[in-house]
Amino acid sequence: MEKRKLAIMTTTIQIENLKCGGCAATIKKGLLGLENIHEVHIDVEKSMVTVTSENIDLVKVKTKLSKLGYPEEGDENTVLHKAKSFVSCAVGRVES
Repeated sequence: MEKRKLAIMTTTIQIENLKCGGCAATIKKGLLGLENIHEVHIDVEKSMVTVTSENIDLVKVKTKLSKLGYPEEGDENTVLHKAKSFVSCAVGRVES
């Protein structure tokens, strides 16, 4: 049986609505729940999320970010996204 080495990739995404450590905590928890995600680093000042994973599925990562209220910069940032990010922020503050 041949073992194939999986490629570890790091990808950075600039997002909307990132305000604080509470937001960062919610994003980190949400993304670490996705399959094959090993690490998540968040730069609150620059609104950047860096994800390290095996065989990264960017569509799933970006979809998860959007569902949490943090769409990729340049994507539609609706009132619903902003409201979700506000709630995510508050939940992240309570849980961290």
